[in-house]
Amino acid sequence: MTTVRSFIKRITKPFLNAGLQFYYRKPRKYSYQDIQVLVHPEVFPPHLTLSTKILLDFISEIELQDKSFLELGCGSGIISLLASKKGATVTASDINKTALEYLEKASAEHNLEVDCVYSDLFENIQGKHFNFIIINPPYYPKKPKNTKEQAWFCGEDFEYFENLFQQLPKFISEENQTFIILSEDCNIKKITNIASENNLVLENVFSSKKMGELNTVFSMKINRF
Repeated sequence: MTTVRSFIKRITKPFLNAGLQFYYRKPRKYSYQDIQVLVHPEVFPPHLTLSTKILLDFISEIELQDKSFLELGCGSGIISLLASKKGATVTASDINKTALEYLEKASAEHNLEVDCVYSDLFENIQGKHFNFIIINPPYYPKKPKNTKEQAWFCGEDFEYFENLFQQLPKFISEENQTFIILSEDCNIKKITNIASENNLVLENVFSSKKMGELNTVFSMKINRF
C-alpha cells in the first residue's frame, strides 16, 4: 500500500505543486472550531496538509487550564490559539517573522494571549519551563533554500532533527509532556535513531489515517535506562 501511495504521489506531485502555488498565491483563511487565522503564502499551509488538523484534534482533548504551553515552530499559530482558548499560558515560536506577525494579529482579533517569539528552535527560549511542548517538524530530507522551505525540509542529513534532539533534553522532565507528529511518508527510523543517539525515546500515543496517509503523534521522554 505504501509503495502504491508513493507511486501515485510521485506521479501527481508536479500537478499538486502547481495547484498549491496557484491556491496560495494570496493569504488564505483557515478555521478550527471558532478560531480563524489568515495564512500568508510564505507560511506553512494547514489547509491541504493533515498534521495541523490532527494536532488540533489531539490537543482539544487535553486539559490545559493554567498550564504552560510551547508550540515550537508555530506556522499559522492556530494550535497556539486553541491552547490559549483552553486556558494555557502560551508561547509560540518560529523563524518565520511573517508567521509571527500574522499570529499576533490573529491573537488580538480573538482576544487570546500568545507570546510570539522569534527563535531558531530553543535559541531564544532558554531558561523557561513548559508543561507541554508541541512540535510539527519539517521532515523531508532536502536542503531548504529559504525560510518558507524550512517548514518542509529538514536538511539533506536531517540537520533539523540533529539540532532539535540535542537541545530538547534540557526542556524535558518527569513533570512535562512533549509531543511530535510524524507522517509515514518521512523516514521515521532515521529520526528515531537520531533521537536515541541523544538519549530520547519516542512513544506512539495517537495515530490517525486520513486520505490514505498515517500520521502518528509521539511523546518524547529521556531514556533513563
